[in-house]
Amino acid sequence: MTFLRLLNVQGIAGLAVGVALALLLVIQKGETRHWKKESDHFEQLHSQEQAALAGTIANYRAAAAQAQASDKANAERIAADQRTINERTSNDYEARLAAARSLAQRLRGQSARAAADPRGGPGAAVPGLPAASGGPLEAAGQDRLPDSDRELATDQAIQLDELIKWVRAQAAVDPNKKKN
Repeated sequence: MTFLRLLNVQGIAGLAVGVALALLLVIQKGETRHWKKESDHFEQLHSQEQAALAGTIANYRAAAAQAQASDKANAERIAADQRTINERTSNDYEARLAAARSLAQRLRGQSARAAADPRGGPGAAVPGLPAASGGPLEAAGQDRLPDSDRELATDQAIQLDELIKWVRAQAAVDPNKKKN
């Protein structure tokens, strides 16, 4: 009977509140477990994303370092090619200039010898013709450059020719070509 005494309106209300609270507690426990699992899952995803980000950053840094090393090697190759072109052009210029000056010196020597000995070469003396007037010879030589100007013009022509070769060789250096 004591149980029936508790079944009055207040008892039933208390029992209903207790059952409702117990039910809410069970539901809350289930929700807590669910969100704990979700939280662990999201934490794992976050860790994976952080690891992927760190890997990506490391890959970019490695690629940048490799590109920088490749650019440096390429710049060194280009500089070496240009030094080689400069040296070759300078040597060719000096050789051509020396050859032209040697030829000019030899021609001046031959010209001086020819002027001193109008008959020219060795052999039996042949009677010479009477000396002609200086008019036509002087007329033929009047439009020529003086010897010093001819040498200067030759030097400048050689210099210009070598400069053109140098520019073409420098333009042929491919900055994008990779070293084999």
